[in-house]
Amino acid sequence: MASSSSLLSEEQFQCSICLDVFTDPITTPCGHNYCNACITRHWDSTDVSKCPLCDQTFSTRPKCSVNKVLAEMADLFRKSKELKIPAKPDEVSCDVCDGTKVKALKTCLVCLTSYCQTHLEPHLRATPLKRHKLVDPVKNLEDVMCQKHDRPLEMFCKTDRVCVCRFCTESDHKSHRIVSLEEEYDEKRAELGKTEAEVQKMIGERRLKIQEVKHTVELSRKEADGEIADGVQVFTALIGWIQRRQDEVIGVIEEKQKTTEKQAKGFVKELQKEITQLEKRSSDMKKLSLTEDHLHLLMNFTSINAPPPTKDWTKVSVHQPSYVGTVRTAVAQLEKTLGEEMEKLWDAELRRIQQQYAVDVTLDPDTAQPCLILSEDGKQVSHGDVKKNLPDNTERFSHLLCVLGKQSFSSGRFYYEVQVKGKTMWSVGVVRESINRKGNIPANNGYWTIRLKNGNEHRVNADPHADVLLPVREKKLQTVGVFVDYEEGLVSFYDVQSRVHLYSFTGCSFTEKLYPYLSPCFNDGGKNSAPLLISPVNHTD
Repeated sequence: MASSSSLLSEEQFQCSICLDVFTDPITTPCGHNYCNACITRHWDSTDVSKCPLCDQTFSTRPKCSVNKVLAEMADLFRKSKELKIPAKPDEVSCDVCDGTKVKALKTCLVCLTSYCQTHLEPHLRATPLKRHKLVDPVKNLEDVMCQKHDRPLEMFCKTDRVCVCRFCTESDHKSHRIVSLEEEYDEKRAELGKTEAEVQKMIGERRLKIQEVKHTVELSRKEADGEIADGVQVFTALIGWIQRRQDEVIGVIEEKQKTTEKQAKGFVKELQKEITQLEKRSSDMKKLSLTEDHLHLLMNFTSINAPPPTKDWTKVSVHQPSYVGTVRTAVAQLEKTLGEEMEKLWDAELRRIQQQYAVDVTLDPDTAQPCLILSEDGKQVSHGDVKKNLPDNTERFSHLLCVLGKQSFSSGRFYYEVQVKGKTMWSVGVVRESINRKGNIPANNGYWTIRLKNGNEHRVNADPHADVLLPVREKKLQTVGVFVDYEEGLVSFYDVQSRVHLYSFTGCSFTEKLYPYLSPCFNDGGKNSAPLLISPVNHTD
């Protein structure tokens, strides 16, 4: 008897619109079959509802239900086609199929055979065969066979961490810890799930880091564009001002030269006129001296011999203008203008630093030298003359009158301000974590500070070999701003009241944590009793 699939042809289950096996087939009143979606789209695209095959026209669009019988038969035909799809070169084929090798659905480790959907049916139906172990198709069965006993590898030795057959468990692995492949599979799968979750977490962290890096680059670009725009504006203005001053200086010099040349030209013209008159007089005198007429000579002698009407030129000179100081005055004005522009730039820079990088610093009592007095809120420090009995922990300074902030920084940028008003001595800045805390002075190179010495000397120093006197003598500083860019190796100090930059250490090599550093110095009999105060940063100045 022929099978049902051999009696069915593809044309019987083919939609004439999409030319594929029916999906949700419906039957029109004229008896033709189409996919529900195909005929619906066809009627939606025309003004008249008619059958595509026989052209029968319907006055109204027919309301057709899915032909369930035809749908089931089409589904069976589709599955029969799928079951007979030949296996691809990289796929496992059925070992039972004659002729065309169909793709295998399972491999039986007892029969050591791979089966397609059709030939697998006995293993799913017959009770004895149901006990066989079915796995996903195995291409090389020798890989799942024990090389020593020629039996399926269906157990796992946790001691040697290898797959074994049942005979192995009774011989070489008899005293070992043996579990089923399923148990080990579940355990390893759980481990993979955990590892996968960790990998996904790492991926997520790295994606966030990428976003962070891109965001940093974007902020850097915006900051760079802003700096470029400010620079172009300032330098354009300066170039224009310099050009105007150059034109003015050249104009002044040329005007002076023109005045001198005009005066000299007038003198020369007047002298030429007198020379002409004198030459005529000289000629007349020569003629008169050659005459033999006694009467003529005597009658004209008085008029010719009289002094000529000329100017006394011995006291006349051309005024030579002085150009000394003209260029110097212009350059001095330029220097003044540059100074004013620099102050504007420093003010803008300080404003930006205050807005973006200000941090809240609190003093750490565990680091304070025993003679220092800290306020309860950790914002003020002063010298108290009396040495308190405090634990000599490793963090505490034993001799140097200083205290560190609780906050540490090992990357990025930060800024804080300290009020130093009313003091005659003080020191403020940052230090690295490993600075010597038990000697009279920091013996190692690990601090960057600004300080007031002798009541009127403002100095900056990074170690005993980098002590620089600052030109801040006309007044004492009131509030000092400290800015650090860790990656750039930059420490800068600002006069907050005057809104100017005081000094910057550049090219510093930071490799460990940095801490804010404050030293109120000695009380000095009450002359230096005012405290150092960590003041809140005014972001709207």
